[in-house]
Amino acid sequence: MEGAARLRAEDLKMSFESLMSLGVDRASDRGVKMEGVVITEWKDIPMELLLRIVSLVDDRTVIMVSGVCCGWRDAMCLGLTQLSLSWCKNNMNDLVLSLAPKFTKLRTLLLRQDKPQLEDNAVEVIANSCHDLEDLDLSRSLRLSDRSLYALAHICPNLTKLNISGCTSFSDDALEYLFAFCRNLKVLNLCGCVKAASNKALQAIGRNCCQLQYLNLGWCENVTDIGVMSLAYGCPNLRSLDLCSCVLITDDSVIALANRCPHLRSLGLYYCRNITDRAMYSLVQSRVKNKESMWESMKRKYDEEGLRSLNISQCTSLTPPAVQAVCDSNPALHTCARRNSLVMSGCLNLTSVHCACAVQAHRTYNMISHPAH
Repeated sequence: MEGAARLRAEDLKMSFESLMSLGVDRASDRGVKMEGVVITEWKDIPMELLLRIVSLVDDRTVIMVSGVCCGWRDAMCLGLTQLSLSWCKNNMNDLVLSLAPKFTKLRTLLLRQDKPQLEDNAVEVIANSCHDLEDLDLSRSLRLSDRSLYALAHICPNLTKLNISGCTSFSDDALEYLFAFCRNLKVLNLCGCVKAASNKALQAIGRNCCQLQYLNLGWCENVTDIGVMSLAYGCPNLRSLDLCSCVLITDDSVIALANRCPHLRSLGLYYCRNITDRAMYSLVQSRVKNKESMWESMKRKYDEEGLRSLNISQCTSLTPPAVQAVCDSNPALHTCARRNSLVMSGCLNLTSVHCACAVQAHRTYNMISHPAH
């Protein structure tokens, strides 16, 4: 690391001298003057300008820059608020242990891994050093245990965005504990957390995280109506919910969401085969209620609201009339190729369902292909 820093310093010095040779005043050899500051070597670059330059380069370069000299290291420590180490294919844990105590002002830290690297001691250092952390991505951290969640709960209450998808070792007890302290969460990804994402954990979300807007529960096969209904009652601001392959949920979950989450814009029900027409008509009914309570002057706003994405792939119990009713009552749902937001893969009995623009496009095509004589 020290050798790389020395190499970087030499490169920076050569680049600086090249830059100065273009901008130097022919009448003097004292350097370039910028708003009263004379820059004679790269170490003289003002902190504000350095941070602006660093904002334009990748995160690997940021780390190398922080090792050039004490001044630049201090500048990085004070000014850096976002960092991604997802590019690191080896030794990520050691890198985090080294960097986290320096970059104490971080608000966003992305540590997604292709292969398991992070361990609990790294997350504990993050929690102890980065108290302003708001956005943390620990996805695919298969080596992490409940110790990590307990550390975050104690010291990082300002978290608003947390991605622990694919972290299969966490328990629902640890999640419940986390949600009791991190009450400002707005975006939460629990995809694949089969053991942790239980009804107990979802009930804790409903009790504590009323600001939650985006939640991914894909492939969390232990989730039932009890957990989803707790979410619906406790998180009225929910805008996006992915229940992909939550095979135990029934119509009751969708009915609760339709009645309690008026801002819901995206709903994933892929492979939820217990869902029937009853759930679809509840989505329609909730839209009708909203429409009746609006003035005519608010019609444009009404058209912009409602579901914008609905995945009912492999929901083979649904019938065309029910799904068509959902499509008709939610103008932002489309079956046409370019704007396909109503996904029905594997539902061969729903091929007759079309959005308004798809029908219009078909009519236009027929008129062009078979003009009236």
